Amino acid sequence: MLPRKAILLAVVLCLSVSLFAFKKEKDSEKTSTLSFVILKSYNGHPIKNAAVILHSVNKKGQQANGGLELKTDNDGHASIDSIPYGTVRIQVIVPGFTTYGDDIIVSQPEQSYKISMEEPKGQYSIYTGGISPTNATPSPTPVASPGK
Repeated sequence: MLPRKAILLAVVLCLSVSLFAFKKEKDSEKTSTLSFVILKSYNGHPIKNAAVILHSVNKKGQQANGGLELKTDNDGHASIDSIPYGTVRIQVIVPGFTTYGDDIIVSQPEQSYKISMEEPKGQYSIYTGGISPTNATPSPTPVASPGK
Protein backbone atom coordinates (compact mmCIF):
# COMPACT_ATOMS: atom_id res chain seq x y z
CA MET A 1 0.00 0.00 0.00
CA LEU A 2 1.24 3.50 -0.86
CA PRO A 3 1.98 6.01 1.87
CA ARG A 4 -0.44 8.92 2.30
CA LYS A 5 2.15 11.46 1.10
CA ALA A 6 2.57 9.60 -2.20
CA ILE A 7 -1.19 9.52 -2.77
CA LEU A 8 -1.52 13.21 -1.91
CA LEU A 9 1.37 14.05 -4.25
CA ALA A 10 -0.28 12.05 -7.06
CA VAL A 11 -3.61 13.87 -6.56
CA VAL A 12 -1.91 17.29 -6.57
CA LEU A 13 0.05 16.36 -9.69
CA CYS A 14 -3.12 15.23 -11.51
CA LEU A 15 -4.93 18.45 -10.59
CA SER A 16 -1.97 20.56 -11.73
CA VAL A 17 -1.82 18.79 -15.10
CA SER A 18 -5.58 19.17 -15.67
CA LEU A 19 -5.50 22.88 -14.72
CA PHE A 20 -2.55 23.44 -17.09
CA ALA A 21 -4.46 21.69 -19.91
CA PHE A 22 -7.54 23.85 -19.22
CA LYS A 23 -5.47 27.06 -19.23
CA LYS A 24 -3.74 26.03 -22.46
CA GLU A 25 -7.12 25.35 -24.10
CA LYS A 26 -8.45 28.72 -22.89
CA ASP A 27 -5.31 30.52 -24.13
CA SER A 28 -5.79 29.02 -27.60
CA GLU A 29 -9.33 30.45 -27.86
CA LYS A 30 -9.47 32.93 -30.72
CA THR A 31 -9.91 36.54 -29.69
CA SER A 32 -10.22 39.86 -31.48
CA THR A 33 -9.41 43.52 -31.00
CA LEU A 34 -12.51 45.65 -31.59
CA SER A 35 -12.17 49.34 -32.47
CA PHE A 36 -14.95 51.89 -32.66
CA VAL A 37 -15.20 55.45 -33.94
CA ILE A 38 -18.34 57.28 -32.81
CA LEU A 39 -19.36 60.30 -34.94
CA LYS A 40 -22.20 62.82 -35.18
CA SER A 41 -24.23 61.91 -38.26
CA TYR A 42 -25.03 65.51 -39.22
CA ASN A 43 -21.42 66.79 -39.40
CA GLY A 44 -19.07 63.80 -39.01
CA HIS A 45 -17.38 65.23 -35.91
CA PRO A 46 -16.21 62.77 -33.23
CA ILE A 47 -18.12 62.31 -30.00
CA LYS A 48 -16.02 62.12 -26.84
CA ASN A 49 -17.17 60.24 -23.73
CA ALA A 50 -19.69 58.14 -25.66
CA ALA A 51 -20.53 54.94 -23.76
CA VAL A 52 -19.88 51.86 -25.93
CA ILE A 53 -21.36 48.86 -24.12
CA LEU A 54 -20.58 45.29 -25.20
CA HIS A 55 -22.49 42.14 -24.22
CA SER A 56 -21.76 38.61 -25.34
CA VAL A 57 -24.68 36.81 -26.97
CA ASN A 58 -25.13 33.04 -26.81
CA LYS A 59 -26.11 30.77 -29.72
CA LYS A 60 -29.79 31.19 -28.84
CA GLY A 61 -29.52 34.97 -29.22
CA GLN A 62 -29.74 35.63 -25.49
CA GLN A 63 -27.62 38.39 -24.02
CA ALA A 64 -25.33 37.36 -21.18
CA ASN A 65 -25.50 39.10 -17.81
CA GLY A 66 -22.92 41.79 -17.23
CA GLY A 67 -20.93 43.40 -19.98
CA LEU A 68 -18.13 45.81 -20.71
CA GLU A 69 -18.38 49.58 -21.01
CA LEU A 70 -15.86 51.63 -22.95
CA LYS A 71 -15.66 55.42 -23.16
CA THR A 72 -14.52 57.19 -26.31
CA ASP A 73 -11.55 59.56 -26.23
CA ASN A 74 -11.48 63.13 -27.60
CA ASP A 75 -11.28 61.74 -31.15
CA GLY A 76 -14.34 59.50 -30.69
CA HIS A 77 -12.20 56.32 -30.55
CA ALA A 78 -12.57 53.35 -28.23
CA SER A 79 -11.05 49.90 -28.48
CA ILE A 80 -10.70 46.69 -26.53
CA ASP A 81 -8.73 43.51 -27.09
CA SER A 82 -9.20 39.87 -26.09
CA ILE A 83 -12.86 39.70 -27.15
CA PRO A 84 -13.70 36.03 -27.93
CA TYR A 85 -15.02 35.17 -31.38
CA GLY A 86 -18.82 34.96 -31.55
CA THR A 87 -21.77 37.33 -31.44
CA VAL A 88 -21.44 40.59 -29.52
CA ARG A 89 -24.27 43.04 -28.87
CA ILE A 90 -23.19 46.68 -29.14
CA GLN A 91 -25.03 49.57 -27.54
CA VAL A 92 -23.85 53.18 -27.83
CA ILE A 93 -25.32 55.77 -25.49
CA VAL A 94 -24.69 59.51 -25.84
CA PRO A 95 -26.87 62.14 -24.15
CA GLY A 96 -28.78 64.11 -26.77
CA PHE A 97 -28.62 61.30 -29.39
CA THR A 98 -30.76 58.28 -30.20
CA THR A 99 -29.38 55.15 -28.52
CA TYR A 100 -27.68 52.85 -31.02
CA GLY A 101 -27.79 49.07 -30.86
CA ASP A 102 -26.80 46.15 -33.08
CA ASP A 103 -25.30 42.66 -33.01
CA ILE A 104 -21.98 41.96 -34.73
CA ILE A 105 -20.15 38.73 -35.48
CA VAL A 106 -16.58 38.74 -34.15
CA SER A 107 -14.62 36.50 -36.53
CA GLN A 108 -11.31 38.23 -37.32
CA PRO A 109 -8.27 39.17 -35.21
CA GLU A 110 -9.03 42.89 -35.73
CA GLN A 111 -12.36 44.52 -36.51
CA SER A 112 -13.15 48.25 -36.75
CA TYR A 113 -16.52 50.00 -36.86
CA LYS A 114 -17.64 53.54 -37.58
CA ILE A 115 -20.97 54.39 -35.96
CA SER A 116 -22.86 57.58 -36.79
CA MET A 117 -25.13 58.76 -34.01
CA GLU A 118 -28.46 60.29 -34.98
CA GLU A 119 -30.29 63.11 -33.26
CA PRO A 120 -33.65 62.08 -31.80
CA LYS A 121 -36.54 62.06 -34.25
CA GLY A 122 -39.97 63.50 -33.59
CA GLN A 123 -42.41 61.56 -31.46
CA TYR A 124 -46.12 61.00 -31.89
CA SER A 125 -48.16 63.46 -29.89
CA ILE A 126 -51.87 63.93 -29.57
CA TYR A 127 -51.15 67.62 -29.09
CA THR A 128 -49.42 68.16 -32.44
CA GLY A 129 -51.82 65.99 -34.44
CA GLY A 130 -49.41 63.67 -36.19
CA ILE A 131 -46.43 61.42 -36.34
CA SER A 132 -43.02 62.71 -37.27
CA PRO A 133 -41.01 60.51 -39.63
CA THR A 134 -38.56 58.08 -38.01
CA ASN A 135 -35.53 56.29 -39.38
CA ALA A 136 -34.38 52.80 -38.55
CA THR A 137 -31.08 52.60 -36.71
CA PRO A 138 -28.38 51.92 -39.31
CA SER A 139 -25.93 49.03 -38.98
CA PRO A 140 -22.36 49.84 -37.99
CA THR A 141 -20.08 50.45 -40.93
CA PRO A 142 -17.16 48.02 -40.91
CA VAL A 143 -13.84 49.68 -41.65
CA ALA A 144 -11.25 47.68 -43.59
CA SER A 145 -8.45 46.51 -41.30
CA PRO A 146 -4.93 47.49 -42.35
CA GLY A 147 -3.16 44.89 -44.45
CA LYS A 148 -6.34 43.09 -45.54
